[in-house]
Amino acid sequence: MKQEIEEQQDFVKDITKMSDDFDRWYTDVVRKAEMADWSGVKGMMVVRPYGWAMWEAITRAFDDMIKDSGHENWAFPLLIPKELLVKEAEHIEGFGPEVAWVTRAGAGMEELEEPLAVRPTSETIVGHLIRRYIQSHRDLPKLTNQWNSVVRWEMRSRLFLRSREFWWQEGHTFHASAQEAMDEVELILGYYRSIAEDWLAVPVLAGKKSPAETFAGAVHTLTLEGLMRDGLALQMGTSHYFGQNFARAYDISFSNKDNEKELCYSTSWGISTRLVGALVMAHGDDSGLVVPPRVAPTQVVVVPIYRDAESRDKVESFISGWTRELKAAGIRYKVDWRDERPGDKYAHWELKGVPLRLNVGPRDADAGQVEMVDRLSRQKVSVPVTGIARRLNDELDAFQQKLFERAVAFQTDNTFELSTLDEVAAHFKERGGFVWVQWSGDAECEERVKAEAGGATIRTIDSTAKPSGKCFVCGKPAKFRVALAKAY
Repeated sequence: MKQEIEEQQDFVKDITKMSDDFDRWYTDVVRKAEMADWSGVKGMMVVRPYGWAMWEAITRAFDDMIKDSGHENWAFPLLIPKELLVKEAEHIEGFGPEVAWVTRAGAGMEELEEPLAVRPTSETIVGHLIRRYIQSHRDLPKLTNQWNSVVRWEMRSRLFLRSREFWWQEGHTFHASAQEAMDEVELILGYYRSIAEDWLAVPVLAGKKSPAETFAGAVHTLTLEGLMRDGLALQMGTSHYFGQNFARAYDISFSNKDNEKELCYSTSWGISTRLVGALVMAHGDDSGLVVPPRVAPTQVVVVPIYRDAESRDKVESFISGWTRELKAAGIRYKVDWRDERPGDKYAHWELKGVPLRLNVGPRDADAGQVEMVDRLSRQKVSVPVTGIARRLNDELDAFQQKLFERAVAFQTDNTFELSTLDEVAAHFKERGGFVWVQWSGDAECEERVKAEAGGATIRTIDSTAKPSGKCFVCGKPAKFRVALAKAY
């Protein structure tokens, strides 16, 4: 992946072809479609309304899911005392290189008595504070979540995918038993899978991370891995089981039913604005975005076509007669009355990936119909305005399904089964995609993959399949079936 030089990057005039330079294509689309831009503060982005609206759609969907299962939103502090952050040794070792510190404050830039970390994640501060609210088994489970931004001092930046500040939700839950906590981790991964597949139309692999890829401080991590159109994988959500690790470090305990003191079992889990980037890379084309209707800020755009005041009045009167029906049906639509040529408007909304476009001229008004254009197929169909809301809702549902099926076909065409490390190394020299192999589980084998397979790593362990045959690296009996990929 190429490093972007933000300061030297002017606003794009044209979109680079995906096949010429996928990295540049991605940045061109994100910026020209008015989703996000660089802020002028190195490594930090500004998310513009069009991109933020997609994130809002994701947040609303997920927030409804977790509230239905008893989770509550909290707000925890942005700044974390160094003393708290370093208590869980493995955790801070994992995040240490990315932590930003506040050491001075006030007009006189007085040095603080203790450095404060700008949260890279909130396990430590949540653990410290939540113990106030847990005394008995009756207080459990404690199911918390917060919507916020975090800061990680990344050296490489990429809009939505990797920036020093990004937005996410982070759930932190506390339980009386290990099984209940592990069930929680599975529950949340299921929610994340629904967001990825049902809302973003991105098929994913779900499974467990290898020990080397497990979240710092966790017993195990569950993950979702999507495949982008350049053949690289993208981690689209993780859910972590901590056992009693954090409870032990922060003394998060409760009195059990036998009135004995016991440490809680905890979890954490998160999805971020990286999902907006996934949407771009999983579905876009050389013309720009293709946005799944369920998260599209504008699902239907209406483009009026007229030559003079008289024809404009006719078209405007016709459009106003049926757009109220769209609003009542919950369709997110926009009528584009800008003083631009129709062709420029078509290009504008195609770049933004709006699923359906309705072209409406005087002849359409006379005929009581509109010309509907599908962003995926670009086919033009005449549609009567009688019952148009129902027709458009059906078309949007079909669009969502077709987009998912196209992504599934792409994933299938780019998924392979290989047997040896030599085959894997040769594969990743030529192409990307997911490669399934049999693995012994030995850390030494995993290190060899990282060193010899062109940057490919173990993305997920298939928990549903029984291993068979020999490890693709060392030849020992296999213990796991795993998916390899190069990843963002």
